[in-house]
Amino acid sequence: MSEQSNAERELATLLVESLNLEGVEPAGIDPEAPLFGDGLGLDSIDALELALAISKQYGFQLRSDSDDNRRIFGSLRALSAHVEQHRAS
Repeated sequence: MSEQSNAERELATLLVESLNLEGVEPAGIDPEAPLFGDGLGLDSIDALELALAISKQYGFQLRSDSDDNRRIFGSLRALSAHVEQHRAS
């Protein structure tokens, strides 16, 4: 498993808390593993809840109709990179 960066660790904590993931430790999320399907096993409802939590925490909207969502939500690392690029300073 890859080491999480500070930004990834912060986002992993938000993910676990906002989705009430039972038995998942934020530090145990592999930053390169898929968030959906075989990886963490999230679904489309989780994606909506996570997008809402990110907008509250980081001050920008993730658009549900974006063609990039599959890439953005591909892994914790990809999501973290997107958040760091767009977060309100």
